[in-house]
Amino acid sequence: MKQWDRGCAEIDQLLAQSRLTRVSANRELADSYLVQARAHLAAAGAVIELDAPGAFALAYDAARLALAAILVNQGLRPRGEGSHAVLIEAVLAQLEPPRQAEFREFYWMRRLRNETQYPDAERPVAVADDVVQAIPAAQAILDRTALLFDHMPSY
Repeated sequence: MKQWDRGCAEIDQLLAQSRLTRVSANRELADSYLVQARAHLAAAGAVIELDAPGAFALAYDAARLALAAILVNQGLRPRGEGSHAVLIEAVLAQLEPPRQAEFREFYWMRRLRNETQYPDAERPVAVADDVVQAIPAAQAILDRTALLFDHMPSY
């Protein structure tokens, strides 16, 4: 199968900067990431009222796993500091244009996850309303990811 052409320059740059590394392309592992992501979403829905920040972390992690699944399916893995940011950077480089609104939801989720993970008096942590928005956003990312696996060959 032919290499995925869109975003090659950006992916090559991320590889050269050691922000991405090559690994064996692994569809089975990618599929397992999505199974785990679906479980995280189910758990997030179950604990919203009990632990909104924890539920948000689960929803965020579901979205992160979906993005990681795209890359591991291609034989790519983020590395080092900022690896969550590299996930979205690498995915969008390969999928835009056209705009992929589903994937862009990861930006606000990542920002709120960081604020929740490292709170201070000036920044709010995730609340139940955030989880209510994050679960369908993460689900949309998972759904889009599952559609891409067969179309994005190894890098």
